[in-house]
Amino acid sequence: MKRRTLEQTKSTVSICQVFFRYLAAVLFVMMSSHAHAQETIELPSGQRLQVFMVPPEAGSNEPSPLLILMGGGPGNFSISRDTSRWLGSGFASRGWMVAVPVSPNNRAFRGAENNAFIAELIAELQTREEVADGKVMLAGISNGGLSALEIARRNPSNYFGVIAVPAVSSSAFENRTLDGFPVYLRIGGADELGWMDRFDETVAVLTEAGVDLDAAILDGAPHMFRMDWVSLDAWLTRVTAATQW
Repeated sequence: MKRRTLEQTKSTVSICQVFFRYLAAVLFVMMSSHAHAQETIELPSGQRLQVFMVPPEAGSNEPSPLLILMGGGPGNFSISRDTSRWLGSGFASRGWMVAVPVSPNNRAFRGAENNAFIAELIAELQTREEVADGKVMLAGISNGGLSALEIARRNPSNYFGVIAVPAVSSSAFENRTLDGFPVYLRIGGADELGWMDRFDETVAVLTEAGVDLDAAILDGAPHMFRMDWVSLDAWLTRVTAATQW
């Protein structure tokens, strides 16, 4: 048990190191015009979550669809803040109300208890006039991508789909509730953590589970990479086509 815990800790540290190196490069060249509001939201369970909110660009008086974006590594304050700036802004510019929650226990949003915090957060945010009711998009980076898949498995009908950039999975049975569910998966071809070596396995188990999968390896890309907005925009249009806000 102690050995497994040590290996898991090393893996988390490696993910964090990769994440911070990538963010430093991205933030150096990227400036955002969006306002990023940090809030503390008390959930019905009594848990208080810090959340970075990135509103969509002005221009519509209608409520905006909600996208929950979860950062990599432990999902701590600095990772979530930086994720809201470089990736949250990209989604906000496409009309989404983006919420980037900070993990309350440095475990990303993995596990039943942390999964439940996201469901509570969504319910709270959808009481706001500027946030649309109905389905929500889940997105996550690395550990955040794993969190997004876990959350979607519990109540897939509540979500448009999952954007996992990247994520891995090893059990078709675990994903059986995602039959017909849209997942956008990208993994870097030069992933420093070796996740590209699990791409074929992940595609196989998700396909066996019946997932509506759009998956690709990005040639030469590291563990953290810039979004391929051309393909992602097409996917977003497809999975939200039947919904009007």
